[in-house]
Amino acid sequence: MRIIFMGTPFFAVPALEAIKNSEHEICFVVSQPDSPKDRGKKIKAAPVKEKALEMGLTVLQPENIKTDRIFFGKLEKSCPDIIVVAAYGKILPKEIIRMPKHGCVNIHASLLPRFRGAAPIQRAILAGDRYTGITIMCMEEGLDTGDILSSAETEIDRKTSGQLHDELAVLGAELLMKTIKSIEKGEIVRKPQNDSLSTYAPMINKKEGKIDFSKGPSEIERLIRAFDPRPGAYTFYKGEMLKIWKAEAFEQEDCGGKKPGTVISISEKGIGIAAGKGLILIREMQMPGRKKMAVKDFLRGNSIEIMTVLG
Repeated sequence: MRIIFMGTPFFAVPALEAIKNSEHEICFVVSQPDSPKDRGKKIKAAPVKEKALEMGLTVLQPENIKTDRIFFGKLEKSCPDIIVVAAYGKILPKEIIRMPKHGCVNIHASLLPRFRGAAPIQRAILAGDRYTGITIMCMEEGLDTGDILSSAETEIDRKTSGQLHDELAVLGAELLMKTIKSIEKGEIVRKPQNDSLSTYAPMINKKEGKIDFSKGPSEIERLIRAFDPRPGAYTFYKGEMLKIWKAEAFEQEDCGGKKPGTVISISEKGIGIAAGKGLILIREMQMPGRKKMAVKDFLRGNSIEIMTVLG
């Protein structure tokens, strides 16, 4: 089949590679315009663009897909059988959605209709879900509301959002190729979503990463995993931001009635902090301008006092 691929971040790269290594033809790749990245704010190409150029593919980067008629004309002229979208970053207008013979399909990182929206991986961890996964869906004008074509699940366990992201990127590529094959054979069955079961996964805000130690230990531990690697969960120690990267939850641990956020134990195994109805044991942390480090390494050159209250 003739395929137009639309994607921007690393999540979309495995799917692009899978299509390129198949019998299908990629007409061209569409990615978001280059933008400033990292602290230096240097203009940098997105991972999908870099990979596409490495593969010798043509890349288009329209500033506005709704108003760019030259871009739209190139889409029409290419006569795609299908458009594959993976974290492109913009909602497609109906003119593009309706253009291909087999429509537009999207790789979404949740088990729809749960967690429609921009941050399904982080929200699944925060909610304490046992499973998440990939859904290949037909695109329509609504936000992740189209019919489901296929899905595959994976257990969240104690994975960080970064680990889940990479796992789901690969799972999405595998499921996409199976789905395209079924579409090509005319064997695909479309399943409408049950809107009454839908939930929304709004974009992550850095302010959400501030740890509220009055919450239960497990909820705090999930926050830490959900915000790893970005933007990071944090608290404050002597007025400085302290990022927490790894921790272990101990529900119902007796903290002697200490105020949530109080440091009640310090050892090479970790720093014990009183939380709501239990204890959270910090195992890896990061001070401003420093690298991440295990607590035992932190304690070699730094000190933190028992009864200090973080927050």
